[in-house]
Amino acid sequence: MELPSNLQPNEASPEWMNRADNAWQLTAATLVGMQSIPGLVILYGSMVKKKWAVNSAFMALYAFAAVIICWVGWGYRMSFGEKLVFFLGKPGVALDADLLLGQAFLGMFPTATMVFFQLVFAAITVILIGGALLGRMNFGAWMLFVPLWLTFSYTIGAYSVWCPDGWLAKLGVIDFAGGYVIHLSSGVAGFTAAYWVGPRASGDRDSFPPNNMILMLGGAGLLWMGWSGFNGGAPAVASLDASLAVLNTHVCAATSLMTWLILDTIFFGKPRVFGAIQGMITGLVCITPAAGVVQGWAAMLMGVFSGSIPWYTMMVLHNKLKFLTQVDDTMSIFHSHAIAGSLGGILTGFFAMPKLCRLFYMVPDWEKYIGLAYALQEDRTSKGLRQMGIQLVGILFIVCLNIVMTSFICLLIRTLVPLRLAEDELQIGDDAVHGEEGYALWGDGEIFENSKNNSVFDMEEFVSVPSKSLDDV
Repeated sequence: MELPSNLQPNEASPEWMNRADNAWQLTAATLVGMQSIPGLVILYGSMVKKKWAVNSAFMALYAFAAVIICWVGWGYRMSFGEKLVFFLGKPGVALDADLLLGQAFLGMFPTATMVFFQLVFAAITVILIGGALLGRMNFGAWMLFVPLWLTFSYTIGAYSVWCPDGWLAKLGVIDFAGGYVIHLSSGVAGFTAAYWVGPRASGDRDSFPPNNMILMLGGAGLLWMGWSGFNGGAPAVASLDASLAVLNTHVCAATSLMTWLILDTIFFGKPRVFGAIQGMITGLVCITPAAGVVQGWAAMLMGVFSGSIPWYTMMVLHNKLKFLTQVDDTMSIFHSHAIAGSLGGILTGFFAMPKLCRLFYMVPDWEKYIGLAYALQEDRTSKGLRQMGIQLVGILFIVCLNIVMTSFICLLIRTLVPLRLAEDELQIGDDAVHGEEGYALWGDGEIFENSKNNSVFDMEEFVSVPSKSLDDV
């Protein structure tokens, strides 16, 4: 029996391509992209002081655009291409139709789809780093930091953990959708960069209220819902495992949010919006390395841990350790991504279910992936301990990589341009840096009059023209 004409393979839809998988992968990639723009653009722009709204949102927008160019220029093939060394691929352009229209190294869809899917992951990682630097980094330094960090740090982590030829991938580390490559990397890199850039102005650090709480919740909501693509797209197939990953993602996030709110209410007397957003993020981060390889009850337990341990490190331990208080991490990226990402990696090593690992990896040696909890049940304790050890090795590698490379990049950049804005720019904010302000409404036209960099029109000339009366019309 022949297939219907619309399902028959043709030149534009070859036999090796699964249309459903391709459609889901493109959808998942778009959801992840929307986490950055508009998600993090809105979240950053509304979560900071009014005077930093434009700068913070624009840092995210610029990073997204810059990563696209770097990714197709050399980043993709350094991360997933032909091996150069055991931790890195050979740089090369990913723009040729012969490459992009061929089958991806993983999945039954074109390489173009894989390039796009991995691109949005790379972009959100750099944008997350920016969260630690809001309110004081020189934008020129940020423009240099983004391509340098993507090239010399992200590609190494991605190749090592996710590329089939990567040394950690061969060792058997489990990182379902980026707990290590994205969240642990961005948390450590953001904290390290914050150390080198220096703190915000003292007034900003003492008081840094959000300029729009409702928009902040809207940005957080885009981030949460976009995580369906973040974790659901990791299997590179519209499969049972993708469905489980999506459900586990939301179960863990909701549990973590509730746990954080309960702790805030008990110890501070009020359920805080900031706490809800932080608990949501730590839950999403924690489940990411495990989303499709743990059962639902394990995802809920992970939510309890991700809502309590990062809460403790952020709300209690942070104030007790002098080094943590000295580094000005604006959005607490270290706690919400580095701590939660490490926690997720360790818990993955404990809760990973062999059957689900088989569904995800679909490789002959799938039995090497086993969480310690199941290893104890099956009398394979040594295998479970080995998996825990591999997870810890992965954490150590990503931490060391990002401390070293981020420090090197920041030291290199500061020989060219200042890492931190000048003191007078720190006091003024957006208008000093960009010549624009986020909330210059009609009644605040004097803001535009004082700006030397208005690229739209000369507001001073505009306001000097008298309004026409009805008789003149």
